[in-house]
Amino acid sequence: MTDGLNLFEISDDTWQQRLDFIVETMRLFSADTDPDHMVDEYGRRMRSVMPSHRMLSLSRRGVPHPQYVIARNSDWERQPNVRSQRHELPILQGGLLGELIYSDAPHHMPQLDIASDDPARKYLEGFKSLIALPVFDEGESRNMVVFLHREADGLHRELIPPLVWTTNLVGRATHTAALSQELRRANAIIEREMQNIADIQQSLLPRDLPQVDGLDVAAFYQPATHAGGDYYDFFPLGERRLGILLGDVSGHGSPAAVLMAITHTLAHTHDGPPVKPAAMFRHVNHHLAARYTNGNGRFVTAFYGIYDANTRTLTYACAGHDPPRIKRCSDGSLFNLDQAQGLPLGIADDTVYTSAEVQLEVGDQVIFYTDGITEARNPKSDMFTTARLDEALANCSLTAQGLIDDVIARLESFVGLHDYDDDRTVLVARVTR
Repeated sequence: MTDGLNLFEISDDTWQQRLDFIVETMRLFSADTDPDHMVDEYGRRMRSVMPSHRMLSLSRRGVPHPQYVIARNSDWERQPNVRSQRHELPILQGGLLGELIYSDAPHHMPQLDIASDDPARKYLEGFKSLIALPVFDEGESRNMVVFLHREADGLHRELIPPLVWTTNLVGRATHTAALSQELRRANAIIEREMQNIADIQQSLLPRDLPQVDGLDVAAFYQPATHAGGDYYDFFPLGERRLGILLGDVSGHGSPAAVLMAITHTLAHTHDGPPVKPAAMFRHVNHHLAARYTNGNGRFVTAFYGIYDANTRTLTYACAGHDPPRIKRCSDGSLFNLDQAQGLPLGIADDTVYTSAEVQLEVGDQVIFYTDGITEARNPKSDMFTTARLDEALANCSLTAQGLIDDVIARLESFVGLHDYDDDRTVLVARVTR
């Protein structure tokens, strides 16, 4: 109790003092993110301006009717944390305070008379008047602040309207801070889990680029979030042959990453070496459709090609994926690998996949990509398109990595500050001899 400023006394003499006190209180609360500290600070500041001798905080959260918790007591030497040390707080049942908190209304008791068997007698004994302020949440008084005075008529009912207002405003602020704190903890957990998923997904991608005589290979991979649904892989097949697999799982985030991991496993559990693209797709599609995508609407687009450096031929199959682009530097022509199209993997178990073959030449640039490249949008919502992708293939003197660097530079310049909505993967295979 203080003999100084009375926050609720309407007087021209105290106008500036009251305004300064309120402004400073609101400023402190606006910068505070700890709900327990906010409640403690509110109690301290209210006691400095309220004509009271004890302040109690009650709560009925987490306890059945008619129980309630003594959450705070201004006379306690040590205040347990109401969240992490809730087990240390007194739980009472019935009595005067029980009636007050379950009434969902404010109360003014100028002549306080405590029954000898009241369960809260030790908290109320010696006090002669009381004001009880409900703190509403979802229409109920889940919490209550009680001010006690040692003298009868020590707390006037004129205090109640502004106190109910300010106390509930502070209650909403602390409740919001508590929710924000819980949200930050939940987001931190999700962040760690997503990072773990991303780390696992990264471990499934090739650690090193393949070394094939006569073929220059480079790769770029960037998920839209921590983890994504794009997938690429290389299969060294001996005798200067290399399998190149690129996939794109429908959707984004952790569900796509899980299906990507399943697709990786299926591709690596094919009976025998994956030397026939159509047979590889039949194997992966059968298991996806039968076990993992049946009825859930998910699927995987994919392209698998096997390059034979001895003959410079690329044998391939396509499962609903954007066909790779080939820049033939000998004459400047551009064309797609689109002669072996089939349904995406995981849609129908009985899908038939076929293979096609293309003869490559020295200097040919083959660019494999997912639609996160061509469908990336700029701030005007224009798409990057294959036309802009083709512009990056114009320089026939670039290495495979140089081509990827050019593609990504052009893409980032086009997209600018606009967020990427999809994962981005680019593979380049350049025939060198």
